[in-house]
Amino acid sequence: MSRRTAAVGLACLPRVFVFAADPPPVPKDTLPESISLDTLPLGLSNRPVPKGNPLTAKRVALGRKLFFDPILSADKTVACATCHQPDLGFAGVGAKAVGIGGKEGTRRAPTLINRAFGTAYFWDGRTGSLEEQALEPIENPLEMGSTVADAVARLKADAAYPKLFAEAFDDGLTADNLGKAIAGFERTLVRGDSPTDRFRIKGDHAAMTAAERHGLWIYESKGSCWKCHGGPNFTDDGLRNTGVSWGGADLGRFAVTKQDADRGKFKTPTLRGVKLRPPYMHDGSLATLEDVVEFYNRGGGKNPHLDPAVKPLDLTADERAALVAFLKSL
Repeated sequence: MSRRTAAVGLACLPRVFVFAADPPPVPKDTLPESISLDTLPLGLSNRPVPKGNPLTAKRVALGRKLFFDPILSADKTVACATCHQPDLGFAGVGAKAVGIGGKEGTRRAPTLINRAFGTAYFWDGRTGSLEEQALEPIENPLEMGSTVADAVARLKADAAYPKLFAEAFDDGLTADNLGKAIAGFERTLVRGDSPTDRFRIKGDHAAMTAAERHGLWIYESKGSCWKCHGGPNFTDDGLRNTGVSWGGADLGRFAVTKQDADRGKFKTPTLRGVKLRPPYMHDGSLATLEDVVEFYNRGGGKNPHLDPAVKPLDLTADERAALVAFLKSL
């Protein structure tokens, strides 16, 4: 595979930036016609699949159709793909998600890449499965502005969906199966086989440039990036306080647990495909990867609950540039 390909062949759609108070247009599904349910790209293995929702061709095809269909929103203008656009690493267009009626959300739409390997979902980790995650946006008044019951009613009234659900599930079209279908498709959104994978696993020295190899060394040593972004998915899938937007209205994980120690904690995202999805952080406050590296180089945002892994790095300009090169190679 080349640097630009991935297991799902992420689409090369034109970037569309919306400045008016309208949701971005729903992108067309330009993914490859066939998506592998069995084979994972180099660097990834052991995709978790719950026993109650096995990956089947019919379920994934149904979830794929639903993902790009605005029928799930109250006014049929917003789809899952509106906020998770393939060309942008299945993340959002801007710093804040824009949903039904042009309503602005409170956070940036996170990537769905490799969320099959996740253990908790949303920036604050409030749900424990992709099935739960898939249904929440339908009922969020800032996103799809509907209810799951009403969405199911619209699907039942549609000419195609009752038959598609009956083919995919023994009990047909239900709210539970709606979440299962979308989650099944999301589990196929995997990215791997990066130059780093080919260098590490295959020993292909030429897969990475000198700058990228230097950046990998920074990531593994002086930068200590692996402490939060380790493992095959380049994330520990944990929730950490890095000081981003500390002092603002968004308290992160604290809003879920009400535990003081959770103030300012947000999900650690995967670094795979990271160059596709600026701006960065839960609030989109860092415009470029250079800004991200500089933020961590100075030790994050100081606050009483700052994660102990976040410390000043004292990287030189050349080291910062190399680290950015490495991140882009992922």
